[in-house]
Amino acid sequence: MAKKLWHEHPSETLRVTEGFRLADVDPDATPGYSHGHSRGEKDLHERRELLGDLQERLYAASRVGDDTDAVLLVLQAMDSAGKGGIVRHVVGGVDPQGVELAAFKAPTDEERTHDFLWRVEKRLPQRGFIGVFDRSHYEDVLIGRVRSLASDEEVERRYGAIREFEQRVAASGIRLVKVMLHISRDEQKSRLMERLERPDKYWKYNPGDVDERMLWDDYMDAYQTVFDRTSTPDAPWYVVPANHKWYARLAVQELLIAALEGIDPQWPGADFDVAAEKKRLAAS
Repeated sequence: MAKKLWHEHPSETLRVTEGFRLADVDPDATPGYSHGHSRGEKDLHERRELLGDLQERLYAASRVGDDTDAVLLVLQAMDSAGKGGIVRHVVGGVDPQGVELAAFKAPTDEERTHDFLWRVEKRLPQRGFIGVFDRSHYEDVLIGRVRSLASDEEVERRYGAIREFEQRVAASGIRLVKVMLHISRDEQKSRLMERLERPDKYWKYNPGDVDERMLWDDYMDAYQTVFDRTSTPDAPWYVVPANHKWYARLAVQELLIAALEGIDPQWPGADFDVAAEKKRLAAS
């Protein structure tokens, strides 16, 4: 079905490869998909069933002790790009029992006494789970660089540490799906303004978001360096144009489906005599 939905799969069109330039990505575009908003919403709903089935199989296999893999979705973006919508409308479509969500905020005093990856490693998903990082270890080379919260030498060290860390994570059986939701500066302004115009959105507004907007170009440069330094065969980056929320959700959903289909989880067999149990139940 994916081939009918996409004339080019997101794992190909959105993947960061050698020579990638973030400045060349149009946040308004819908790469690989030409059916429009209405069809996109319909396809998102219909593909949710397949995503849920794959996730349930993965979770079921792990509950009976099968040595199955896990999936880790890493979400990075500028403020208001739609990370919450991905969590609600894509990941929210599967059984929450098999999902582990971590939202990384500023490190605590205890976390600051350890290396920056210490708190991240503790939140890696267990076997059979889909893990979601709403922001991640990449904050330490994005904000760390833009806001000069770490020295140039330390930021440089962190790129190498991230590559080594993700190589170990992938080797352990965790499929990494690293996504940057890419919106335009004008679209972000519109979304932030909506939060100020709707009382039901005030809680989502942070005055600090405007301060970060003032550093937009610096953040784009920092993201470019992240892609140059940390998009690897084991842990590639996918840059998803996100001005159209429906497209971003559909694309991320398809990337998760592809990761799960790569694992190909199977329903575990019965560890009891099915026929005997049917007889016992009928007689009870």
